[in-house]
Amino acid sequence: MRDFLLDDADRAFRSEVREFLQRELAPRAADIEDRQDWSAVKHVVRALGEAGYLRLMFPDLYRGTLTSPGLTHATILSEEAAYLNYAFETTIGTALSCAYPLHRHASERLRDAYLAPILDGTAIGAICVTEANVGSDSAGMETRIDFDARTNEWVINGFKRYISNASVADVYIVYGIATGTDPSQAGMTAVAVPATAAGIRFPRNYTFMGRRGCIVGEVEFSDCRVPADHLLGEQGGGFRIMRGMFNFERAILGGSGLGVARSAFDIATAHAQRRQSFGQALGCKQLIWEKIAQMSWRIDAAELLTYRATKMYDAGADGKALMKEAAMAKLVATETANFCANETVQILGGDGITKEFGRAEQLYRDARALTIVGGTSEIAKYLIAGRDLPDIRINL
Repeated sequence: MRDFLLDDADRAFRSEVREFLQRELAPRAADIEDRQDWSAVKHVVRALGEAGYLRLMFPDLYRGTLTSPGLTHATILSEEAAYLNYAFETTIGTALSCAYPLHRHASERLRDAYLAPILDGTAIGAICVTEANVGSDSAGMETRIDFDARTNEWVINGFKRYISNASVADVYIVYGIATGTDPSQAGMTAVAVPATAAGIRFPRNYTFMGRRGCIVGEVEFSDCRVPADHLLGEQGGGFRIMRGMFNFERAILGGSGLGVARSAFDIATAHAQRRQSFGQALGCKQLIWEKIAQMSWRIDAAELLTYRATKMYDAGADGKALMKEAAMAKLVATETANFCANETVQILGGDGITKEFGRAEQLYRDARALTIVGGTSEIAKYLIAGRDLPDIRINL
């Protein structure tokens, strides 16, 4: 039985959001993939905002029919969107990852200015963490966030790359090391930077093998200034904010992985039952049967781990209490997406590597990013083992 950890209200919500995405996203998925049509992405984002689906994570702002909205429902949305088009899901997943710290750590004025438009679907958010010399080792950031007491402003200098929604976002959550601190977790600070701020520049966007239609690029800050109240939380509190954001993002990525895996699995099972080979259905072959079984149990395992993490979050777990479970969800679901996409291409043979015969090759390209973004599979394993070996510090 799929969705074992979901209740009837969750299942009803899945049916509702699936119908919505079939109406709004499915007809535009090909344009997003083939033409990288940003207007199509914006249309669906706006529709999601108008329907209230971008507020699922924030019960105090939610106005829909669910009695207890939360991360479980945001992850269901992520899963169903990724099933149709993972590039699109990346856009909204990133925007919600930006909304998360704004909701929890921004002043009321900032929430009105930046959070409300994201949740309404009229604005896009982005997160600036990765740098040229900093990926998983976020404590080694070179970006500096200095406070100018004379003008009562934060001054940002640094260079970020692999930033989803770069150049098209309306607000950026920027992490860096604060004035007078060493490059370490203790000095990490977060500020909100609007796209209109002087000193922000977007040198280039990247071309990826997959996720076509998702805009990813570089963001440069050169004496970029924002008012003092654009600080999130407190100076030096950025690592705690980032940890909570990553728990949220990794659970959402569990949903992304599930969506891609399920999409590949459905293509594979349909082909295995339809295609005739050596006088019988392809699925009758023992090696194909084994591939289908492997895909099926991996999807079930990924689903159980993903919705365990979301249910824990919705019950109040966060921070260190959720780090291992969120990492497990992300690790298993994204590795499962890669496994299922690869096996689907193999089952389809030549049809699996051509655009003319379906989406298998797109899923194969899209899935590859999942074990890298939001923390690599290797970092997820480190976080898992770190809980199980509390008396030692693992040497990466």
